[in-house]
Amino acid sequence: RYRGLTLVLTFLSYTSYHLSRKPISIVKSQLHPNCSALGPNPHNDSNSSTWCSWAPFDGDNYKELFGALDNAFLVAYAIGMFISGIFGERLPLRYYLAGGMVLSGLFTALFGLGYFWDIHVLWYFIIVQVCNGLVQTTGWPAVVACVGNWFGKGKRGLIMGIWNSHTSVGNILGSLIAGAWVSSAWGLSFIVPGIIITAMGIICFFFLVEYPEDVGCSPPLHHDAGGVTSNEKDPEAVTSNEGPLSISGQSSADRSNSPKEPVEEPEAISFLGALRIPGVVEFSLCLLFAKLVSYTFLYWLPLYIVNVGEFLGRVRRERAWQGEHLFTPLLSLAAHFSAKEAGDLSTLFDVGGILGGIFAGLISDYTGGRATTCCVMLVIAAPMLFLYNHVGQNGIGTSIAMLIVCGALVNGPYALITTAVSADLGTHESLKGNAKALSTVTAIIDGTGSIGAALGPLLAGLISPTGWNNVFYMLIAADVLACLLLARVVVKEVRGWCGCIARKRGYVRT
Repeated sequence: RYRGLTLVLTFLSYTSYHLSRKPISIVKSQLHPNCSALGPNPHNDSNSSTWCSWAPFDGDNYKELFGALDNAFLVAYAIGMFISGIFGERLPLRYYLAGGMVLSGLFTALFGLGYFWDIHVLWYFIIVQVCNGLVQTTGWPAVVACVGNWFGKGKRGLIMGIWNSHTSVGNILGSLIAGAWVSSAWGLSFIVPGIIITAMGIICFFFLVEYPEDVGCSPPLHHDAGGVTSNEKDPEAVTSNEGPLSISGQSSADRSNSPKEPVEEPEAISFLGALRIPGVVEFSLCLLFAKLVSYTFLYWLPLYIVNVGEFLGRVRRERAWQGEHLFTPLLSLAAHFSAKEAGDLSTLFDVGGILGGIFAGLISDYTGGRATTCCVMLVIAAPMLFLYNHVGQNGIGTSIAMLIVCGALVNGPYALITTAVSADLGTHESLKGNAKALSTVTAIIDGTGSIGAALGPLLAGLISPTGWNNVFYMLIAADVLACLLLARVVVKEVRGWCGCIARKRGYVRT
C-alpha cells in the first residue's frame, strides 16, 4: 500500500515539475508570431511587421533571446543540481521536495504575471528563469531517492520505466494547458501550471513517506543475492569470517551481541566518493549528450514545426504560382500549423518518450544490460533524426509516425539512465548497503545531463538562423557521442554475457 502511494505521489510530483517547464516552448511562437498573417497593423506604427510581438522579443534577434531564456533556466538547473543532491542527503526529503515545489510554482506564475503586469524588460524574465531553475533542482534527486528507498533491483527497470513516463505526461499536459490560453492570454499558460505544482507540493508535504522504516516496513534488497552477494564481494567481511570461530563461535556471539549495539547511521557519501562508483562517470557523460538532444526537442520542437510549415507553405505558393504545384508532392502535403496546433503535435514526441522509457526498462531488465540497451537505441536514433528532418513534414501521417519513433528512441535511453541506472549506481554493492549515496549519485548524473540540457537549446538558438538542417546535424552528432561514451560499459556487459554463456556450457558438459 505504501509502495503504491509513494509511486503515485512521486509520479504526480515530477509530472507537475515538467508540466511547469513546458509552457515556455509553447508560448515562444506567440511572443514573436507572424504578424503579417494577422492583417494590417491596427496601431499604424512604422514597424508593421512586428506590431503583434511582445517586446523585448519583437526584434530580429528573437531566437537568440529565446535561447537566452532557455539557457538561464537550464544553466541554473545544471549548477543547482550538483548542490541539490548534497542537500537532499542531509535534509528530510518530504520537506525538501514540498518546499521546492511551492517555490517552483511561485516563479512559474511570476513569469506569466509579466503578461498581466505588462512587463517588457528582458532581465525580469531572465531572473525569474534563473530562480525557477535553481528551485526545480529539488525535484529529481528527491523523487528518485524516495522510489529507490522503496524498490529493490529486481524489476527496477520496468517499474521505473513506467514510472518515468511522468516526464512525458508532464510535457503533454503542460503543452495542452499552455495551448489552451496561448492565443488569448499567454500569461495564464504559466500561472495555471504554477498553481498546480504548488497544490501538489502541499499534498506531498502531508502524505509522502520517505523510508519503509518510517511506517514499520522492511527495506528492499538492492542486490540480486542479498547479503550473501555483499559479503562475497566485501573483502573485510570475508577476512572476518575466516578462522576457527568463523561460523559457529563468532557468528553466534555476534548474534547475541548485535541487538545491544546501537546501529550507526551511515554517513552521506562525498561528491568524489560518488564519482568513484563504477559507471557513474560514463553514464553521466552519456546523459549529457542524450539530454542535449531531448531538451532541444522539448524547447524548440513547436517553433520548428511552425517555422518549417511557414517556409514550406511559402515555397508551395511560389511553385504553384509558377504552375509547378502538381510536380511537388512533398510541398503540396506540407501543412501550416498555428501555435496551438504545433504545441499539440509536439506532444506526440512525448508519447513516443513514454513508450521508449517502458521498452528500455523492460529490455534492460530482461537482458541485464542497461548500457547496451541505451547504446542500441542511440544508434538507431541517429538515422531517424535525419529522416524526420527530411521527410517529417511530408503529410500529417508521416509527421505523427516520425515524432513517435524519434521520441521513443531519444527519450528511452534518457529515461533509463535517469531512473533505473541512477538507482542501481546509488545502491551499488561497493557502497556496502549505504543508501545515503542515492540522492548524490542521482544529482551527479542528472546534473551532468543538465549541462547538455542547457547547451542544446542554446546551440539551437545560435544555429537555427543558419538553417534547421544544421540544428539536426548537431543533434545527430550529440547522439553519436552519447553512444560512444558508453562503449567501455557495453564491452564490459558483453564480456559478462559471454562469460555467463561459457560457464553454462561448461556446467552442461560436466
